[in-house]
Amino acid sequence: MQYAETGKEERFKPGEIVRLLKVLTLFDLKSKRVLIRVDFNVPIQNGKVADDFRVRAALPTIKHCLNEGASVVLISHLGRPEGQINPAMSLMPVGETLAELLEMPIKFSDNCVSSNAKDVSLGLKPGEVHLLENLRFHDDETKNDKRFSYQLSKHGGIYINDAFGAAHRAHASNVGVVKNFSQKGMGFLIEKELKFLNSVIRNPKRPLTLILGGAKIGGKLELIHQFIQNADSIIIGGGMAFTFLKAKGHDVGVSLVDDTMIDTAKSILKEARIKKIDMIFPSDFIGVEKPEKPGSIKIMKLDHIPSMKMGVDVGPASAQQFSEIIQSSGTIIWNGPMGIFEVPEYSIGTREIAQAMVKATNEGVITVVGGGDTASAVKQFGVHNDMSHVSTGGGASLELLSGNQLPALFALEQ
Repeated sequence: MQYAETGKEERFKPGEIVRLLKVLTLFDLKSKRVLIRVDFNVPIQNGKVADDFRVRAALPTIKHCLNEGASVVLISHLGRPEGQINPAMSLMPVGETLAELLEMPIKFSDNCVSSNAKDVSLGLKPGEVHLLENLRFHDDETKNDKRFSYQLSKHGGIYINDAFGAAHRAHASNVGVVKNFSQKGMGFLIEKELKFLNSVIRNPKRPLTLILGGAKIGGKLELIHQFIQNADSIIIGGGMAFTFLKAKGHDVGVSLVDDTMIDTAKSILKEARIKKIDMIFPSDFIGVEKPEKPGSIKIMKLDHIPSMKMGVDVGPASAQQFSEIIQSSGTIIWNGPMGIFEVPEYSIGTREIAQAMVKATNEGVITVVGGGDTASAVKQFGVHNDMSHVSTGGGASLELLSGNQLPALFALEQ
């Protein structure tokens, strides 16, 4: 990536989404307090962090600031407590994990805008870390309240946003707070996210393949429209495939179908034909009578889906076909699992796609996993480090790839 003499980096959107953002390495951090918005929205089980992927993703930015002689104040949300204090959504377990990963003690405050918390931040010495309690224990966070934003700003002299996973939200900690800082920029994680998502849209290595899965079409409409203009092929799997297949006239049994999206699916299929984009659908499925009864599994051909069966995963022939397309691609973007991957019996299709992506990566193909459930799947299969890039933000990556503005990044440009 090229940097201008102004110290800002020229970005793009599909249509100018990100223009000029200041990168972390351009700040003088010595003896400064840096307020970093991180994304520590991680699963907590039995009072412990169950998946530290997002915590580890924030480490390069945190360590750089510490190594440059700064003190660091970290702010994040966790879950949806809806403005109420909920001990089950406390960031304290995340602080314990962070301290272990940093191999140093950190300070923790149980209220992100209390006078005691501000005093702790003001008293930090270079090399110290202060984690604040869950931002969403205050409903002013999601309301992007001006006063709350100002209170948060008192924790630091420099503001760095490294929470890509929340960049599609206009909240106090990533939009409102920015107006109170003259020195503001992005961390290494956001920079990395933009680097990969920029390249796969602006100048992808051809052929460009988009793989879509998951349950619903609605949240991926803009992404589909964007890539009908740009992709060489689009693979549709997961539950959303059945809405398209029904729109094409197939009997899909009792498989998941969004009847409100049938006409939309027909319109997308027509648009793809006009643009001569190859849309590929499964030819077979793993079918069951009820998802909670894996013992009733049957491989179903597309043209022979029993009226009382539902598809819960793509079948072996489809997985093989999709894997061959992956191997012949230059760039692959994958957003959404092929089936109910959390159930071992229904994870085969998603697993085979993941393994094909690993093989393709080793052969020089650019492979990008679009966060959310897809990131969880590749992590579950133990191959998250074997892709070119696994996004930390499902919703944010979806918005960015769809060509939409991300409020948190736009705020940094002002």
